[in-house]
Amino acid sequence: MKKILFPIILALFLAACGNGDDADDGSSAENGALEEITFVLDWTPNTNHTGIYAAQAEGYYEERGLDVNIVLPGEAGAEQTVATGNGDFGISAQENVTQARLQGVDIVSLAAIIQDNTSVLASPEEYGLETPSDLEGQTYGGYGSPIEEETIASIMQADGADISEVDILNIGDTDFFTAVQRDVDFAWIYYGWTGIEAELRDFPLNTIDFTEYSDALNFYTPVLMTNQNLIDSDPETVRAFTEATAEGYQFAMEQPEAAAEHLIEAEPDLDPELVRASQEWLVDVYQGDAPYWGYQAQDVWQNYSDWMYENELIESELDVEQAYTNEFLPGAE
Repeated sequence: MKKILFPIILALFLAACGNGDDADDGSSAENGALEEITFVLDWTPNTNHTGIYAAQAEGYYEERGLDVNIVLPGEAGAEQTVATGNGDFGISAQENVTQARLQGVDIVSLAAIIQDNTSVLASPEEYGLETPSDLEGQTYGGYGSPIEEETIASIMQADGADISEVDILNIGDTDFFTAVQRDVDFAWIYYGWTGIEAELRDFPLNTIDFTEYSDALNFYTPVLMTNQNLIDSDPETVRAFTEATAEGYQFAMEQPEAAAEHLIEAEPDLDPELVRASQEWLVDVYQGDAPYWGYQAQDVWQNYSDWMYENELIESELDVEQAYTNEFLPGAE
């Protein structure tokens, strides 16, 4: 399920402004030793992350002198961990990078992991919720983030409906299938994971695609990120990590079966059938119509940040050119 993170608080701002001391100094390890890198996930391991695991298993990081340790985000969240230099790279989403930068926290998106927004509003087919207007009178299960309500409000308004007619319940980490059969009528999911799981369970869903109602909502989620300090102090490491990761996602697109097995081997608690099916579904989605994997278009960043500003989710306009970069991607060369 999609987890929307807005943990950008004063402590994060203060840490980011004065920190950088905890981060790696950027120098390559001497005597052939590998440089240790900490990579922070945004959520529990899933096929959005397969390229990372493939790059590790296939030796792409090691070939570039890197020893990558993949960790869960913990309570601090991936953004805070990377911003303060306690993690070198991580996974975020465009909305979180935007929010962070406008609070003075200089995390930077290095690549779009998935080219199009594959998250949707989902509900059991039997509930009959096929369009945004059908959501009136229903209960939404989310995480309590302002962006959830504004996003749903935006597509409901486009369909002539009113968000005030929706009850919003914070369900936290409750399993989607449990929540929609017990507590709520619909929720926000990544189709490539929870939607595929529904198919495997023979649990028919109705889904509402945000991008059908607003071009601005076709934003990048998830993205690969680092902090500006590492880009400035050690661009060679940033390039090495980004190139190896791009190679990992290329492997996942070209050899999804093998990539799925890498993820299963690394995370044996995952459902192997779900991993394999999800991986196959994502083959054509990672890069989409982009010229190369990871590519980020300025208009996608601009349109979504404008939408956030217009809906008062951010207090000022974003300098989008500073929020992302394609320069470390091999396809940009």
